[in-house]
Amino acid sequence: MERERIENVDAPFGFGPDGSRRGGPGGSRRGDAYDGSRLGPADNDWMPWTAFAALVGALVLAAVGSLIVDIPALALGVKITSEHVPHGVELADTIVQDLAFVVTVVLFAHVGGRAVRSWQFGLRPSRLRLARTALAVVGAYVAFFIFSAMWAAILHVSTKEELLKALGANETTVLLAFSALLTTVIAPICEETLFRGYIFAALSKWRGWLPAAALTGVLFGVIHAGSAPAADLVPLAVLGFMLCWLYRVTGSLYSCIAAHSLNNSIAFGALEGWLWWQIALLAIGALATIGLIGLLLARMGVISAVSTDLPIVSGSSYS
Repeated sequence: MERERIENVDAPFGFGPDGSRRGGPGGSRRGDAYDGSRLGPADNDWMPWTAFAALVGALVLAAVGSLIVDIPALALGVKITSEHVPHGVELADTIVQDLAFVVTVVLFAHVGGRAVRSWQFGLRPSRLRLARTALAVVGAYVAFFIFSAMWAAILHVSTKEELLKALGANETTVLLAFSALLTTVIAPICEETLFRGYIFAALSKWRGWLPAAALTGVLFGVIHAGSAPAADLVPLAVLGFMLCWLYRVTGSLYSCIAAHSLNNSIAFGALEGWLWWQIALLAIGALATIGLIGLLLARMGVISAVSTDLPIVSGSSYS
């Protein structure tokens, strides 16, 4: 299938640190063409070892971000201890930590003066048609759901997410709304940008997509230690693996964000004891919010526009 050019638009990711365009009119030294027939993440020149460095950097920046929230709170007289963090502060901490993931990824992608485009993180259309993309999203979630059910049955466990309790989702309507926003919108965007958009993409250049997906899945599970029960870490690792597979077959991070949001919406509603239609409304609202954020960022020039005539794959090659 013929490779199509993606022409640069006025997006921050297309500029070097000095504000000038890099690598000619396309803005990048490589990866200026989007091969819609090729499986896997977008072209990049990120070294595999930077995946681990980016994860460590993200954790460090997240910790610094938490201090930026906690120190002013303490100065204002808010009581914060190792055993107790007020729900509002915990919520603000988690939001800042998630945003730190995105900041870290962008910084690492620019190391060495590289010019980076947003589509290199997978922020581009799916290589599959809409129906097949939706099928892949549902398939990835169903595979994860089946494994989770089997895992829970084997261990005879019924766990609850610790993070929702810490965020005070059951305390007030405001905390419930912000907890839902964090869980179903902010976390999927930020975590997918870090794990699938950068870590998986960088590791895929090491031993191929399968070891990269397995390792990324493990890291994804481990990063949730503390916010999720220990018994849930293995299913979360499987979810991380399936999201890597989804990125591979669609070539788009949007599909991963959608699947992640769908999973979190269902989990959030189930933990809150909601009815099926309430969960459905949450999932639809979350996806709509993510879409609005994407449109806003595109209008602001943060996300590069991509040609509307990109090659579309109508077959079912998921190998």
